[in-house]
Amino acid sequence: MSKSIIITCAPTGGIHTPSMSPHLPITPAEIATASIDAAEAGASIIHLHARDPETGKPDPRPELFKQFLPVIKQSTDAIINVSTGGGLGMNMDERLLAATSTSPEMASLNMGSMNFGIFPMLQKYTEFQHDWERPFLEMTEDFIFPNTLKTIKYALQTLGEGHGTKFEFECYDLSHLYNVKWFVDQGLIKAPFFIQMVFGILGGVGADLDNLMHMHKVADRLFGAENYEWSVLAAGRQQMPFATQSAMLGGNLRVGLEDSLFIGKGELATSNAQQVRRIREIIENLGLSVATPAEARERLALKGGDQVGF
Repeated sequence: MSKSIIITCAPTGGIHTPSMSPHLPITPAEIATASIDAAEAGASIIHLHARDPETGKPDPRPELFKQFLPVIKQSTDAIINVSTGGGLGMNMDERLLAATSTSPEMASLNMGSMNFGIFPMLQKYTEFQHDWERPFLEMTEDFIFPNTLKTIKYALQTLGEGHGTKFEFECYDLSHLYNVKWFVDQGLIKAPFFIQMVFGILGGVGADLDNLMHMHKVADRLFGAENYEWSVLAAGRQQMPFATQSAMLGGNLRVGLEDSLFIGKGELATSNAQQVRRIREIIENLGLSVATPAEARERLALKGGDQVGF
């Protein structure tokens, strides 16, 4: 019997800018509403960033997270996953601050340094509302997103051992799977753990289905299929095809406006919930089922929503 599919929704994120879509949630109230609606649509995990409510710039301040995390918790049973990716250019202490201040059930953790090129968006978007947006995109042509083995270890010990938080290990390339394996062998990552395979960011693995198949095969060999849950996200127009392929292979998936602003060719998604409903419909039409938050908690061995700090 096939397992139900865990849907993660990433409602905001730090890649897209406010000028790219009027539907991108910016303020704490908007992020809370988008998250609650996505959970009601079928997402069992909500992956969260915060933004400056005036400018929409990625912002790591815990006080912003604390304006929406309790609202989401009180309104849904969804698992709350606080990003430690932060915004490009933040150091690791800044990136960890929101999670260490709120002690969530889950947090994301990038598993290797990489070029992180989002500057090609400048070919599509030429007018911006805020002064920070264009330079933010431009700087990624000469930017390495640093996730060294030392800083990954620091995050695992500080947040994982210190707070009982488990991780969404974001793997943008094959080498990142081997980094996870290193920390498994060192005893710093324990089964069951959650691998998020990321496709389509310039500097990471390309959005080709052959790459998905290969990374899944390598992960099974490195970890043993019984020891981990795996999920897939793909940037832009590949979001729904890759999510569908993951479900067909027995994996889990992530959607949300962090990864793609669109619901179809040339059509902006009006909400995160719209993307969740679309992929849920696809999953159920394939004869598969969607996991509840309770099912996801059990499979990921999470500490429970009553053990968080908000």
